[in-house]
Amino acid sequence: MKSEKVATLLPNKTKSMYLCSMKNAFMIAAPHSGSGKTTIARGLMELLTRKGYRIQPFKCGPDYIDTKFHASIHGRPSVNLDTFMATQGHVRELFERYGEDADVCIVEGMMGLFDGYDKDKGSSAEIASLLDIPIVLVVDAKSAAYSTAALLAGFLHFRQDIRFLGVIFNKVGTEKHFRMLQEVCEEQGVECLGYLPKKASLEQGSRYLGLDYSEIGGIQELVDLLEEKVRWKRLLTF
Repeated sequence: MKSEKVATLLPNKTKSMYLCSMKNAFMIAAPHSGSGKTTIARGLMELLTRKGYRIQPFKCGPDYIDTKFHASIHGRPSVNLDTFMATQGHVRELFERYGEDADVCIVEGMMGLFDGYDKDKGSSAEIASLLDIPIVLVVDAKSAAYSTAALLAGFLHFRQDIRFLGVIFNKVGTEKHFRMLQEVCEEQGVECLGYLPKKASLEQGSRYLGLDYSEIGGIQELVDLLEEKVRWKRLLTF
């Protein structure tokens, strides 16, 4: 392959980073906590695993709860990427090392996309920029329609060093509601990748508090809905 020929001409360190950039990798992020990042991230990990892909999960920040959710899906350890307690070089090294033999690397963001320990330092956006991976923005569409246009306009153009694959809407009420949201994406020039309907059975509450991972149910329903409602194959073509 052409990419293999180019890679052989590069120094070892650069070659490693180049090969990593050729891997399917993206981040699941959101405007704020509670938007459905973990639900959609673990659902996509399970769906792609069932489709035969080797998935390597990652989590932004020093979070141990979501990494347990990730690992429970297929037993592969989820790795924290945190620029507050580690250097940028170490974060890059972790991403390359653990993702080396994976088909797809999925990074779940933390909090809101630009929320860090000091403004946007240490944020999901900073990590996406550092690793040069695109973002799938999960937007909670409950009780909102055209107002999402203003939200998307702000997030899409706030920083020039990050890029977006598209948007997945969560907690969508009806097909008509979704069509309105699709029109918003068309207007803002961002791809609409699909949606999840508003269903109580899909919500993962904070009641677990990281103490019990045996009840992360609804995975079959979640996978079925993602396969039906989300253009998941599009995530593998960027």
